[in-house]
Amino acid sequence: MKNYNNILTETEGAIGMITINRPKQLNALNKETIAELHEAFDNFNRDENINVIIVTGSGEKAFVAGADIKEFMNFDAVQGRELAAKGQELLFDFVENLETPVIAAINGFALGGGLELALASHIRIASDNAKMGLPEVSLGVIPGYGGTQRLAQIIGKGRAMEMILTAEMINADTALNYGLVTEVVPQAELMIAAKNKAQKLLKNSPKAQSFAIKALNAAYTKTGFEVEKDLFGQAFATADFKEGTTAFVERRKAEFTGK
Repeated sequence: MKNYNNILTETEGAIGMITINRPKQLNALNKETIAELHEAFDNFNRDENINVIIVTGSGEKAFVAGADIKEFMNFDAVQGRELAAKGQELLFDFVENLETPVIAAINGFALGGGLELALASHIRIASDNAKMGLPEVSLGVIPGYGGTQRLAQIIGKGRAMEMILTAEMINADTALNYGLVTEVVPQAELMIAAKNKAQKLLKNSPKAQSFAIKALNAAYTKTGFEVEKDLFGQAFATADFKEGTTAFVERRKAEFTGK
C-alpha cells in the first residue's frame, strides 16, 4: 500500500479501509488531505478485489473535526467558490458517486467538512460519543461541500435548517433518531460494527450495488449544489466571514455586523 502523509490505508479481504490520520488537528481536512483521500478512494474503487470501503478517523476524539480554516480565511469570493467546486469534485461528489459502497465509521466529532464527508458516504455508523454538526454560519460562511443539500436530503429540510442555522451539534442518539446514521455502537465496537456491515454488503452483487447507487443518486437534482457553491463563494466577500474566521483563529467570540 502507498504511504501517505495524512491518511492510512489497508485492506482486509475485500474491504478497503481509509483512516484520516491527523490526530493533532482532530483529523481536519486540508488541501493535501483531500487530494490524498481522492487518490485512495479512486485506487480502491479501481481495485477489482475491493468491494466495500470503510472511512474513519484516527484516535477516539474525531472522525473529521472540520476543514483547516487557516488555509482559506484570506480567500476572496472567486477563490471561495473555486474551493467549494474543487473540493466537491475531488472528494464529496466523487465519494457519493463512487461505484463501490462507502461506509463512514464516525468516531467522535464530525463537523463541517467532516460531516459533509460522512453525508457523501453511502452508509453511516456512529460511536456513542459522536457529535455531528455544520458550524459554518458561526464563521460567517455556509457549508460548501454539499452539506446544505445532502443533510436536507437525508434528514429532511426542517431538521437540516435548524442544524445549519443554529450551528449546534447533535449527539449520536439524536443522529440515529434523525436517520442521519443507521446504527450507534460503543466506541470500542465501532470498527467491528463497520466491518460487520461491510460483510453484509459483500454478500450481494457488486455490479448491482453500483447500479443501485447510481439510481438512488439520480433522484436528486444537482442544481442546488451549484447554488451552494455560488453562495459559499459570496460569503467570502463579507465582513462577517472575515470576522468569523479571524475570531476562530484568535479563539475569541465573533462579533458579527451582518455585512
